[in-house]
Amino acid sequence: MSLSLDKSKIKILLLEGVNQSAVDLLKKDGYENIDEQPALSPDELKEAIKGVHILGHRSKTQITPELLEHADRLMAIGVFGIGTNKVDLKACAEKGIPVFNAPFSSTRSVAELAIGNIFALLRATPAKNMGMHRGEWPKSPKGAHEIRGKTLGVIGYSNIGVQVALAMESLGMEVVYYDVEKKLALGNARAAKSLDELLEVSDVVTIHVPGMPATMGLIGKEQIAKMKPGARIINTSRGGIIDEVALKAALESGHIAGAALDVFEKEPKAKTDPFESPFIGMDNVYMTPHIGGSTEEAQANIGNEVVEKFIKYSDNGSSVQAVNFPQVNLPEYSDRNRILHIHNNQPGVLGCVNEVLSKHKLNVAGQYLQTAGDIGYVVVDVDKTDSIPLDELRAVEGTIRARVLY
Repeated sequence: MSLSLDKSKIKILLLEGVNQSAVDLLKKDGYENIDEQPALSPDELKEAIKGVHILGHRSKTQITPELLEHADRLMAIGVFGIGTNKVDLKACAEKGIPVFNAPFSSTRSVAELAIGNIFALLRATPAKNMGMHRGEWPKSPKGAHEIRGKTLGVIGYSNIGVQVALAMESLGMEVVYYDVEKKLALGNARAAKSLDELLEVSDVVTIHVPGMPATMGLIGKEQIAKMKPGARIINTSRGGIIDEVALKAALESGHIAGAALDVFEKEPKAKTDPFESPFIGMDNVYMTPHIGGSTEEAQANIGNEVVEKFIKYSDNGSSVQAVNFPQVNLPEYSDRNRILHIHNNQPGVLGCVNEVLSKHKLNVAGQYLQTAGDIGYVVVDVDKTDSIPLDELRAVEGTIRARVLY
């Protein structure tokens, strides 16, 4: 099979200590031109991204329209994690760049952290731990509770929220959940009619929603006031979903008995940067440094999941599970030429593409088209030929990019 670009020439840049499993899988598939770097500043990345075909990063790197102006060869981006809020997905789509992530590989790890936090908060172990570090012996049942018979409120009843709900129900908790989408209840969980209802009845509230404009400030002063006196709250999703000033006030007043926070409004950009938070020094706040998906198992699984999508897109054009791009699942190579054409979703483009192919008497053996929003993606398999009119295909009005895969 003759590729339009040999794998050894495809330049891959991996940032922020992507797991070794990703590198191993790429090399196993024949990709050898791999540059591994720590998190780079915006100016450093503008230089580093020149000539790069595939970019992979974790949670710190910001992909902006300005950065994409320096990406002269970029054909795919991979976020080695769940959230894609640091990537301008629309700008990437407009450049014909699909973005892949790993929405499932770390869900177990995040769920387990949330489950552990439920036990810790109900038993008040964070405060007791802090006391012992000060040389105290806080042996008292006051403020410590069993989980059995308590009500768990799950905000966001999806991959992670469901796992937490099922596990805690099996241990004796009643589960109520709230989601903006209608979700089928599993086990004995029940759907709350509103967020307010969930807050009013829950002994522990755990948050599992994506970080997006609609969820920023979801739990503010008004919502916290509606929570049960002495309730606990957990956030392992995204910083900014809870109003930190309002939460601190509720913790100081005793209205909220405890909080477990893995994410924060302001997080250090590098390990050497200081951590600043209004919760520092509070005995009833259990803090972890955004480690929900930071287990060895999760990072290995994430590396494999994202790279498998890279390889499939690079090797045969399949864009399944891209978060910003038309999703086309393609058959494997079958001794034909494959043309990839990414274009603005406007009338007449496909007709013009076919007209070019017809003019050059190319026999179409298979054609796959999908659109998503403003972007269209057509893949054409033609019988073997020594001449593909790529310049003419690129000249079709509305074309974003076109290339011959093989």
